[in-house]
Amino acid sequence: MKKRLKAALIGGALLGLICVVGAFVRSGFTASPLDVFALWYNRVIIGLVVGAPWPTVEKKQAWLRGGILGLLVSFAYYSSTGFTDPVSFVAGIVYGVVLEAWLARAPKP
Repeated sequence: MKKRLKAALIGGALLGLICVVGAFVRSGFTASPLDVFALWYNRVIIGLVVGAPWPTVEKKQAWLRGGILGLLVSFAYYSSTGFTDPVSFVAGIVYGVVLEAWLARAPKP
C-alpha cells in the first residue's frame, strides 16, 4: 500500500503542475502565487485521498471512486474561488479518474 500512496502523491503533484500552468495561462499570467499554490496543493490532496488504502474493486468502480473523490476534494478549491473557476473544478474530477486509472496499471505489491 505504501507504493500506491507514493505513486498517487507523485501523480497528484505532477497533475497539479499541469493544472497550475493551465490556470496561470487562463488568468492571463496574473494569478497570485497563493492561488497557484492552493490549486497545486489541492491536486496533491486529491492524490493523497485517491491513494488511500481503498478496497480493491473493478476498474470502472475505481474510476467512479476517483471521480467522486476528485469532485469532493476539488470542490474545496472551487468554493474558495467564489465558484469562479469551473475549469479547475472539472479538472479535479478528471484528475481523480486519471489517478485511479494510472494506479490500476501499476503492478500490485
